[in-house]
Amino acid sequence: MLITDIKRIVDQVSRDKGINRDILIKALEEAIKSAAKKKLGNRVDLEIQYNHQNGEIQVFQFREVAEVVEDPETQITLAEGRILDPECEIGDSLGTRMEINQLGRIAAQSAKQVIIQKMKEAERVAVYDNFIDRKGEIINGIVQRLDHGDIVVNLGQTEAVLKVDQQIPKESYRRGDRLRAYIMDIHQKEAKGPQILLSRTHPNFLINLFKTEVPEISEGVVQIRGAARDPGIRAKISVSSQDSDIDPVGACVGVKGSRVQNVVQELRGEKIDIIPWHVDPARFVCNALAPAQITRVIIDETNHSMEVIVPDEYLSIAIGKKGQNVKLASKLTSWKLDVKSEQQYRDSLEVHRQALASLKGVGPELADMLHQKGLITVDDLRHATEDDLMTIAGIESDQSKQIIEEARSAIIKGKNRKSREPGIQSDRSSNPVIQDDSSGV
Repeated sequence: MLITDIKRIVDQVSRDKGINRDILIKALEEAIKSAAKKKLGNRVDLEIQYNHQNGEIQVFQFREVAEVVEDPETQITLAEGRILDPECEIGDSLGTRMEINQLGRIAAQSAKQVIIQKMKEAERVAVYDNFIDRKGEIINGIVQRLDHGDIVVNLGQTEAVLKVDQQIPKESYRRGDRLRAYIMDIHQKEAKGPQILLSRTHPNFLINLFKTEVPEISEGVVQIRGAARDPGIRAKISVSSQDSDIDPVGACVGVKGSRVQNVVQELRGEKIDIIPWHVDPARFVCNALAPAQITRVIIDETNHSMEVIVPDEYLSIAIGKKGQNVKLASKLTSWKLDVKSEQQYRDSLEVHRQALASLKGVGPELADMLHQKGLITVDDLRHATEDDLMTIAGIESDQSKQIIEEARSAIIKGKNRKSREPGIQSDRSSNPVIQDDSSGV
């Protein structure tokens, strides 16, 4: 027998590695067949059978009964054939059983290598099949080793990698430490098996942590609408409730902050803002910028942006340190946000009013009237219609047409001038800028 107690080995590997027994048996049969052909030649017709009862491997060599034997490896005479089967005829195929020890030491070693290779391949497939459905889950593991900053994590059945850019800044681990992470992706690799990529910085890691801490989320009463993170420093998460009697923010915070504190502890002290989601985008943005107070929001649907005006004393709060608060709010709400103080807004309005007043046929008085009607900028004016302007007292059709043409001409001149100036964007409205008062940060 090639391998002693094959049945026990097959059963043990199947159980320990989670590999289907039929896959192992097929690999075993192919390995024996490969070894036999190396010993007997590639032309031989072999059949390998595994006995499920006792684990015995049987090898049969089939040869054709021929009147004249031209190839002893594939043919036998009629006389030889009738020793095996008295009723055989010319052209019949007869099988003779071989002893595995006939294959020899080299062939046996070759078969052993093939078996090991096939089992590794089967193990890689089994690991991939077991983990592919777990993508998007949180998993627990033990730090196996550090590899140039990456952390190799032992998951029991296989290993996973937590790369440097997916680690929370300033957190450190040693071999043997327990680690929780989010299964971000799984790559199938032929040589080394599937590569399981982990993350502790992904927004979904934060979301899944709340799912484990807040029963109302797993029950579907409270919904997580989105999350944005500056890993290890600050995060924002938006929530809503299907039940008007349940406060989604309170459910996530927990009694005396117990639930959110468990998440904060896992994220190494990352500050978490829990934001009530709102169907109205402007209200949602106001919630996301808390604790800053908002005095007005100007929505630009075309560019999917908002100009957010706050009291002067709340500008630094709305923006946050290094722009962190407004950046996270922008990610969370998926709106481009341009935050300005009241003074900055007034100054901006005055600049626009003067630009309107400088147009031929407008002047300061008419510029004030246009502002009152919501035509704030020269760009607003060029998109207006003659009917829009005729509703303003004292503006006739010809004058309206002339003013609109002046506005269009001014915009074209402005774009041409800016395009010739290096480093200046030609269309600022499509690229909202977050204003930052560094003195208040």
